[in-house]
Amino acid sequence: MARDGTLHVCQSCGAVHAKWAGQCSACQGWNTLVEESKAAPPGALKPVSTARGRGLTFESLTSETPEPPRILTGVGEFDRVCGGGVVPGSALLLGGDPGVGKSTLLLEVLAKAARAGARTAYISGEEAIEQIRARARRMGVADAPVALASATSLRDILTTLKRDRFDIVVIDSIQTLWSNAHEAGPGSIVQVRACAAELVRLAKAGGPAVILVGHVTKDGQIAGPRVVEHMVDAVLSFEGERGYPFRILRAGKNRFGATDEIGVFEMGDAGLREVANPSALFLGEGKDRAPGAAVFAGIEGSRPVLVEIQALVAPSAYGTPRRAVVGWDSGRLAMVLAVLEARCGLGFGDRDVYLKVAGGLRVNEPAADLAAAAALISSACDMPLPQGCVVFGEVSLSGEVRPVGRAEARLREAAKLGFDQALAPPGPAQSVGLTAVTRLTEAVERISTNRY
Repeated sequence: MARDGTLHVCQSCGAVHAKWAGQCSACQGWNTLVEESKAAPPGALKPVSTARGRGLTFESLTSETPEPPRILTGVGEFDRVCGGGVVPGSALLLGGDPGVGKSTLLLEVLAKAARAGARTAYISGEEAIEQIRARARRMGVADAPVALASATSLRDILTTLKRDRFDIVVIDSIQTLWSNAHEAGPGSIVQVRACAAELVRLAKAGGPAVILVGHVTKDGQIAGPRVVEHMVDAVLSFEGERGYPFRILRAGKNRFGATDEIGVFEMGDAGLREVANPSALFLGEGKDRAPGAAVFAGIEGSRPVLVEIQALVAPSAYGTPRRAVVGWDSGRLAMVLAVLEARCGLGFGDRDVYLKVAGGLRVNEPAADLAAAAALISSACDMPLPQGCVVFGEVSLSGEVRPVGRAEARLREAAKLGFDQALAPPGPAQSVGLTAVTRLTEAVERISTNRY
């Protein structure tokens, strides 16, 4: 039985319960409920006086608003994802798996911005100053005028940032901070929400641009309350597959730029290196295309990216054929296989199917349907696609190949990299020779007979 004046809050999802239980009914997490005072629930507002407040001044939608200024950090891929640079007074949240390179990326951003004249500070609650200096020496940025500090007390950090003026401040990480106004431990729902709210309020009150580093859960979501992602201006995720040197910075939310924008980096011994042409990186240097490989012309944010989709269709040694996918949605693979069987007469019921996006990139576009289907057809028929051919298009359940957006940009990127053919839905004529297909059966016939 819960005591009067108390409640129990889940430290994983923030759900509030009237009494303690071993499992949270909202997120199914075990031993995540922590007792808190009911007199001041998390996020509650204190009673205010009944005195009359100031009236609001409304403006029309036609009012002219100047574009916000930008701080160019000198890391082009980071500035691209932020929308053209960091906006002064903004708050950004960066998440990523442990060891993916979040601290390395932000230290390089601060170092290059400081060399360009910006006042930057790096406050770490996870590492000592000596560790940060050692990383800076390894990256070759030890001479950059970046202010370093190691602290976890929110009061001390706020006092320092109000006293000293900075343009960009990195807090690594928000889960290590604690406020003496709350009794919960660091990393709890209450502390993360309170510390993030105070730092965002500081940034909006004319303070520095604040970049918060956030931990992630096992499924890749940023740990802590979801309200933190609503408070900040941009949510960035730093992704990378183990075994690959490529790192992708992706914007899931951005109030000052385009969402789903990506920046591509390559991790090396001396830190991260920007990749100006990710298409050449993901395609590799192979000269002969084997059966089961198709080059997909995709769009990531505002930039076209070419990536190779590989498929392998093999006889199944067991009663239940296996389906394995890396870098693509397994549900879309099942849909493409069903359409190939029902509409095109290709049977996969007694064969294993493996599909992989080369280079460690994850593709979420519906336009990759035709490229995946082409790779499957090529592997099943043991017939390679032409070396200079790119593929894109959405496949419907009726077997129709539907047009996709920004076809011209996809074809221009393909022509720039030396591709001279395209298997895609009908579209405007380009420098790349377009082989138009309106139904998936046409693609099966052209690939199996090698007629383009």
